[in-house]
Amino acid sequence: MRKGIPETWQDSMALPAIAAPMFLVSGPELVKACCLNGVIGSFPAPNARPIEVLDSWMTELSKAVTEARATNPEGKIAPWAMNMVTHSSYSRLEEELELIRKHQPELVITSLGSPKKVVEIVHGYGGLVFSDVSDVKFAKKAAESGVDGLILVASGAGGHAGEINSFAFVDMVREFWEGIIILAGSISTGKGILAAQAAGADLAYMGTRFIVATESRASEDYREMLVEASQEDLILTDAFSGVRANMLKPSIVKAGLDPEQLKKKDKVNFDSMQKETDAKAWRDIWSAGHGVGAIRQIQSAADIIDQLGQEYNDALESVNKRAEKLRGANVK
Repeated sequence: MRKGIPETWQDSMALPAIAAPMFLVSGPELVKACCLNGVIGSFPAPNARPIEVLDSWMTELSKAVTEARATNPEGKIAPWAMNMVTHSSYSRLEEELELIRKHQPELVITSLGSPKKVVEIVHGYGGLVFSDVSDVKFAKKAAESGVDGLILVASGAGGHAGEINSFAFVDMVREFWEGIIILAGSISTGKGILAAQAAGADLAYMGTRFIVATESRASEDYREMLVEASQEDLILTDAFSGVRANMLKPSIVKAGLDPEQLKKKDKVNFDSMQKETDAKAWRDIWSAGHGVGAIRQIQSAADIIDQLGQEYNDALESVNKRAEKLRGANVK
C-alpha cells in the first residue's frame, strides 16, 4: 500500500517541498524562515560546530516551531529537519545521535552511510527518517533499513550529484518502493515542484534556489554569482571532495585555479567537514545545481516561497486547462 506524506505534515505545508541542507549555507535563520512559511527547512549537522552549538540550534528551532504553531494553530508551520552523516568514520556520530534522542526532531535526513541506528531512535519517538541516495543500489539498501523516505539525488543536483535522469530515477525506484519519494536535482521553480509530483514524487528537494535567500549563510558574492550564472557556468568535478559535484566555474577561477586543470582529490573522507582546511575549500569555491538559470534576484525566504507558490498554482491551472481541452476533444 502506497505510503505518502503524513496528513499532519500536509496540513502544515504551503508547498510540497524541502529546502535542502547545504554545507556552510543552511543555518537556523534560513531553516526557521522556511518552516514559518510552510516549507520544510533543514540543515547539515556539521554546520553547527562545536557540538554545543548544534544542541543550541536544535533547541532554538524546536522552540520556534512549537511557539509558532501554538500562536497560529491554523497557519502553515512546517517541520524542521537535521541532516547527519551516518558513516562509521564520522567522529561526531554518537554525539549527534544523543542529540536526536534529546530533541526528537520530526524529520531526520541521513547521508553517506547506513541509517539503521537513526531509524531505531527516530521511530522510537514517532519521527520520520529520509535517506538520500544517488543510485538504485543504494536506494534498495536504504529501503531495507526501514527509512520512511528516499531522497533521489538525480543528475543536475547542486553539490554532490547523481547520474540518473530525474524522471527515470523515480520510475526505477517506484518499481520496488511504496514509501515517500523526494526528488532532488535542478528544481528551482514552482513548475519544477509540480513536475516532480507528476513524475511520482511526493516532495521536491530544493537547494540552489534557497542559497540566495537573505537568511542563508552564503556570502553576498556567492548570492550575486548565482544571480548572474547559467548552467554553462557549472562544472562536474571530484577535485574538492573526491566525489563528483557541480561547482561554479567563476568561483574556481576567483580562487586562483584553472577549472580545466583540476585533479581528483586523493581520498574521500566522510569526516572532512569537521576540518577547517576542507571547510575553507567549500567556503571559497561554491556549488550550484542546473536550476541556477531560473534564479534572477536575491530575496527573502518568504518571498522565494511566495514566488514558488504562484508559479506552482499557475502551472497547475495551465495543466488542468490542457487536460480539460484534451478530454473535450476526445469526447467529440
